[in-house]
Amino acid sequence: MPPAATDEQLLSCHTERYVNAVCDGTLSNREIRRIGFPWSPQMVERSRRSTGATLAASRAAITDGIAVNLAGGTHHAMRDAGEGYCVFNDAAVTIRTLQREKVIQRACVIDLDVHQGNGTAEILGNDHTAFTLSLHGVKNFPLRKSPSDLDVDLDDGTTDEQYMTALHKALQQLGSAQPFDLAIFLAGADPYEHDRLGRLNVSKKGLAERDRTVMKWCRDRNIPLAIAMAGGYAPDVKDIVSIHGMTVQLASMHARQTKH
Repeated sequence: MPPAATDEQLLSCHTERYVNAVCDGTLSNREIRRIGFPWSPQMVERSRRSTGATLAASRAAITDGIAVNLAGGTHHAMRDAGEGYCVFNDAAVTIRTLQREKVIQRACVIDLDVHQGNGTAEILGNDHTAFTLSLHGVKNFPLRKSPSDLDVDLDDGTTDEQYMTALHKALQQLGSAQPFDLAIFLAGADPYEHDRLGRLNVSKKGLAERDRTVMKWCRDRNIPLAIAMAGGYAPDVKDIVSIHGMTVQLASMHARQTKH
């Protein structure tokens, strides 16, 4: 079980009003609808631990090269609001916490969920110590997007080949922003061709190639890589599990290759 994010860690990215409202159960009905989850003590506990898990995975990645959080990727959570099933922003809290502890100086977020990482961009924007990359469906949620350091817009129906071309170009641009002491990869399953909310045409094979590409990019540059699962909304949950499962399997293979 991962450690729960503390109030101090959450307050590094979220306002005191918002953290208190979430934890005390005093969010307005409108705020709860915007998050998408009914409030409960269990929801708060899960959100804390999901955030703490990305922090724990990042600590492990700094030691071992790569690590995975089987939750996280809550990139729509902003300073003073949650949105789109995201309560606290795990990537931003992780980066700020490790920076305050002087474990890292600079980090990047490689957000390959199909939805733009507006919360991460809002929290980490205008900060040279954190670089945010988001590769997402341009016509997809959220309607109002906060500018990342690098936003790559994908049209509906984007294919494997088009997706990988865009990814390689984005990583090339990200490379020019180095050095980074940590990369956090949001490995969303929702670019999948049969995802209910994705609107892209990327196959499972294409998503596996995406994951291998990001992992190799980090390994070639000796950048510790922490992975969070992010979204997935295929009608058959087995498809979501198989996509995330492949990410974990590839990370395990990557770890063995790194040790050798």
